Amino acid sequence: MVQQSILTPRNLPYTTQFIPLAAIMTILGSKAEDSMVKEKLAAWYWCGVFGEMYGAANETRYANDVSGVLAWIEGGEEPDTVSRAFFQPTRLISLKTRNGAAYKGVLALILANGARDFISGSKMDYTNFVADYVDIHHIFPRKYCESQNYSERRWNCIVNKTPIAYRTNRKLGGSAPSKYLKAIENTNVSSACLDANIQSHGIDVASLRRDDFHTFFALRAKALLGLISKAMGKPVTNLGGSDVIEAFGASLG
Repeated sequence: MVQQSILTPRNLPYTTQFIPLAAIMTILGSKAEDSMVKEKLAAWYWCGVFGEMYGAANETRYANDVSGVLAWIEGGEEPDTVSRAFFQPTRLISLKTRNGAAYKGVLALILANGARDFISGSKMDYTNFVADYVDIHHIFPRKYCESQNYSERRWNCIVNKTPIAYRTNRKLGGSAPSKYLKAIENTNVSSACLDANIQSHGIDVASLRRDDFHTFFALRAKALLGLISKAMGKPVTNLGGSDVIEAFGASLG
C-alpha cells in the first residue's frame, strides 16, 4: 500500500479488497516483487478502487479475483474486475468526502505522481506526509468560492482539493489564489519553484494565478482523469459527452 502512496489507514480505499490481495500475495510469494507482476497487481487494485467493485463483501468476487489475477499473471485473460471496471468522468463531481473509496484513491494517485509541498518543495512521501500533518484542502478556498458564488457542487469536490501540509494551508486562508501565492512567495519561495510545486499536483498554474476557477476546474479534472486512466491501465471514456461538458464546462478529451 505504501508503494501505491496509501500512507495511512485513514486513507485506505477498501479493507474488503485486502482479502483477495492477501491470498494472491501469499500464493505468489517472492514472485509478487517481479516488475510485471507488480504492474498487473497495481492495475487490478486500482480497477477495483475506481470501478468501485469492493463496496460490499462479495465472496464470489474474492474467489474469482484470486483465480483470475493469478491466471492473468501467467498470461491468461484479464480478471473480471479489470475487464469490467470503468470510471465515469462526472463521478469526480460527486467525490466530496473520504466516505468514497475513489476519493481516497484520487488522493493516493496525486501523491504517487510526485506531489510536493507548495512552500518547502518536499515530496509528500510517508515521512513528510505524517510529519507535516498533510491533509486534503481546497485549492480555491471555500471562503473565496462562496464570495464569488461559485457552485458548491464544483468547488467542494475532489477536483478542487489536494494534499496540503498544515503550515502551508495556513498561508492559503480564505484568500484568492493570486493573493495566497504572493504570500507564499514572500516566505522566500521563488515564483519558478512555487510554480513547479503547484504543477506537481496536476494544477494549471496560469489559471490559478489569474483566479480563473472555471479554466482551472476543467484542466484539473482532465489531469486527474489522466492519472486514473494510467492507474487502471485503460482509457477513461466519454470525455466529450454532453454530461461531461455540462459538469465541467468543457470537453475533457
